[in-house]
Amino acid sequence: MDTSIFQEYRVLLSQIKKTVDNPNKVQDEKLGDICKYLADEVGVFDWVGFYLVDPNADRELVLGPYVGEETDHTRIPFGKGICGQAAETNETFVVQDVSEEDNYLACSVHVKAEIVVPVKKDGEFVAELDIDSHTKDSLTNEHREMLEEVCSIIAPLF
Repeated sequence: MDTSIFQEYRVLLSQIKKTVDNPNKVQDEKLGDICKYLADEVGVFDWVGFYLVDPNADRELVLGPYVGEETDHTRIPFGKGICGQAAETNETFVVQDVSEEDNYLACSVHVKAEIVVPVKKDGEFVAELDIDSHTKDSLTNEHREMLEEVCSIIAPLF
Protein backbone atom coordinates (compact mmCIF):
# COMPACT_ATOMS: atom_id res chain seq x y z
CA MET A 1 0.00 0.00 0.00
CA ASP A 2 1.21 3.49 -0.86
CA THR A 3 2.70 5.10 2.28
CA SER A 4 0.66 8.31 1.97
CA ILE A 5 -2.58 6.35 1.52
CA PHE A 6 -1.64 4.17 4.48
CA GLN A 7 -1.17 7.27 6.65
CA GLU A 8 -4.49 8.75 5.50
CA TYR A 9 -6.27 5.50 6.36
CA ARG A 10 -4.56 5.34 9.78
CA VAL A 11 -5.86 8.85 10.55
CA LEU A 12 -9.35 7.91 9.34
CA LEU A 13 -9.36 4.68 11.38
CA SER A 14 -8.21 6.61 14.45
CA GLN A 15 -11.11 9.04 14.02
CA ILE A 16 -13.55 6.14 13.66
CA LYS A 17 -12.21 4.55 16.87
CA LYS A 18 -12.78 7.86 18.69
CA THR A 19 -16.32 7.99 17.35
CA VAL A 20 -17.07 4.44 18.50
CA ASP A 21 -15.70 5.22 21.97
CA ASN A 22 -17.64 8.50 22.36
CA PRO A 23 -19.99 8.01 25.35
CA ASN A 24 -22.07 11.07 24.43
CA LYS A 25 -23.58 9.66 21.23
CA VAL A 26 -25.94 6.77 20.52
CA GLN A 27 -25.41 4.06 17.88
CA ASP A 28 -27.24 5.82 15.02
CA GLU A 29 -25.31 9.06 15.58
CA LYS A 30 -22.01 7.21 15.62
CA LEU A 31 -22.83 5.25 12.46
CA GLY A 32 -23.97 8.45 10.74
CA ASP A 33 -20.71 10.18 11.68
CA ILE A 34 -18.72 7.23 10.33
CA CYS A 35 -20.64 7.40 7.03
CA LYS A 36 -19.84 11.10 6.77
CA TYR A 37 -16.12 10.57 7.52
CA LEU A 38 -15.83 7.89 4.87
CA ALA A 39 -17.74 9.88 2.23
CA ASP A 40 -15.78 13.06 2.97
CA GLU A 41 -12.34 11.46 3.14
CA VAL A 42 -12.44 8.93 0.30
CA GLY A 43 -13.21 10.64 -3.00
CA VAL A 44 -14.72 7.65 -4.79
CA PHE A 45 -17.19 6.85 -1.96
CA ASP A 46 -20.34 8.58 -3.24
CA TRP A 47 -22.95 6.79 -1.10
CA VAL A 48 -22.03 5.32 2.28
CA GLY A 49 -24.51 3.58 4.54
CA PHE A 50 -25.29 0.76 6.89
CA TYR A 51 -27.84 -2.00 6.58
CA LEU A 52 -28.65 -3.71 9.86
CA VAL A 53 -30.16 -7.12 10.50
CA ASP A 54 -33.79 -6.51 11.44
CA PRO A 55 -34.40 -8.43 14.68
CA ASN A 56 -38.16 -8.36 14.01
CA ALA A 57 -38.00 -9.89 10.53
CA ASP A 58 -36.80 -13.19 9.15
CA ARG A 59 -33.48 -12.77 7.32
CA GLU A 60 -34.00 -9.17 6.29
CA LEU A 61 -31.84 -6.06 6.33
CA VAL A 62 -33.15 -2.62 7.22
CA LEU A 63 -31.51 0.62 6.13
CA GLY A 64 -29.67 2.44 8.89
CA PRO A 65 -27.73 5.70 8.82
CA TYR A 66 -26.31 6.77 5.45
CA VAL A 67 -25.04 9.74 3.48
CA GLY A 68 -25.72 10.27 -0.21
CA GLU A 69 -28.73 10.15 -2.48
CA GLU A 70 -31.98 8.78 -1.08
CA THR A 71 -32.64 5.13 -1.82
CA ASP A 72 -35.83 3.12 -2.25
CA HIS A 73 -34.01 0.08 -0.85
CA THR A 74 -34.91 0.47 2.81
CA ARG A 75 -35.45 -3.27 3.33
CA ILE A 76 -33.46 -6.02 1.59
CA PRO A 77 -34.00 -9.77 2.01
CA PHE A 78 -30.91 -11.92 2.54
CA GLY A 79 -29.71 -13.18 -0.85
CA LYS A 80 -31.21 -10.32 -2.91
CA GLY A 81 -28.81 -7.88 -4.56
CA ILE A 82 -25.20 -7.35 -3.56
CA CYS A 83 -26.21 -6.37 -0.02
CA GLY A 84 -28.37 -9.45 0.36
CA GLN A 85 -25.59 -11.67 -1.00
CA ALA A 86 -23.13 -10.26 1.53
CA ALA A 87 -25.67 -10.94 4.28
CA GLU A 88 -26.27 -14.48 3.01
CA THR A 89 -22.58 -15.41 2.71
CA ASN A 90 -21.14 -13.20 5.46
CA GLU A 91 -18.40 -12.18 3.01
CA THR A 92 -17.19 -8.92 1.47
CA PHE A 93 -18.43 -8.30 -2.06
CA VAL A 94 -16.62 -5.97 -4.45
CA VAL A 95 -18.30 -5.19 -7.77
CA GLN A 96 -16.22 -3.03 -10.09
CA ASP A 97 -18.98 -2.70 -12.71
CA VAL A 98 -22.55 -3.10 -11.44
CA SER A 99 -23.89 -3.32 -15.02
CA GLU A 100 -22.31 -6.77 -15.25
CA GLU A 101 -24.07 -8.09 -12.10
CA ASP A 102 -27.23 -10.14 -12.56
CA ASN A 103 -28.24 -9.73 -8.91
CA TYR A 104 -27.70 -5.96 -8.65
CA LEU A 105 -30.44 -3.79 -7.11
CA ALA A 106 -30.14 -0.43 -8.86
CA CYS A 107 -30.15 2.41 -6.34
CA SER A 108 -29.23 5.17 -8.76
CA VAL A 109 -28.29 5.48 -12.41
CA HIS A 110 -25.06 7.09 -11.21
CA VAL A 111 -23.77 4.02 -9.35
CA LYS A 112 -21.04 2.21 -11.28
CA ALA A 113 -19.24 0.20 -8.56
CA GLU A 114 -20.15 -1.14 -5.11
CA ILE A 115 -18.49 -2.72 -2.10
CA VAL A 116 -20.38 -4.36 0.76
CA VAL A 117 -18.53 -5.38 3.92
CA PRO A 118 -20.16 -7.45 6.68
CA VAL A 119 -20.04 -6.37 10.31
CA LYS A 120 -19.62 -9.37 12.59
CA LYS A 121 -20.01 -9.40 16.34
CA ASP A 122 -18.72 -12.53 18.04
CA GLY A 123 -18.63 -14.15 14.59
CA GLU A 124 -22.31 -13.42 13.90
CA PHE A 125 -23.45 -11.22 11.01
CA VAL A 126 -25.16 -8.14 12.53
CA ALA A 127 -24.93 -5.44 9.85
CA GLU A 128 -23.05 -4.37 6.75
CA LEU A 129 -21.34 -1.31 5.38
CA ASP A 130 -22.48 -0.55 1.83
CA ILE A 131 -20.56 1.87 -0.38
CA ASP A 132 -21.45 2.96 -3.90
CA SER A 133 -19.12 4.73 -6.30
CA HIS A 134 -20.04 6.72 -9.39
CA THR A 135 -16.77 5.56 -10.96
CA LYS A 136 -16.38 2.13 -12.53
CA ASP A 137 -13.32 0.09 -11.44
CA SER A 138 -12.62 2.55 -8.60
CA LEU A 139 -12.61 0.24 -5.57
CA THR A 140 -9.15 -0.99 -4.64
CA ASN A 141 -7.85 -3.78 -2.45
CA GLU A 142 -6.68 -1.03 -0.08
CA HIS A 143 -10.26 0.21 0.19
CA ARG A 144 -11.39 -3.33 0.96
CA GLU A 145 -8.75 -3.84 3.66
CA MET A 146 -9.49 -0.47 5.26
CA LEU A 147 -13.27 -1.04 5.23
CA GLU A 148 -12.90 -4.52 6.72
CA GLU A 149 -10.91 -2.92 9.52
CA VAL A 150 -13.60 -0.24 9.94
CA CYS A 151 -16.22 -2.98 10.32
CA SER A 152 -14.09 -4.73 12.91
CA ILE A 153 -13.71 -1.46 14.86
CA ILE A 154 -17.45 -0.72 14.86
CA ALA A 155 -18.62 -4.25 15.76
CA PRO A 156 -18.94 -3.37 19.49
CA LEU A 157 -21.69 -0.87 18.57
CA PHE A 158 -24.01 -3.80 17.86
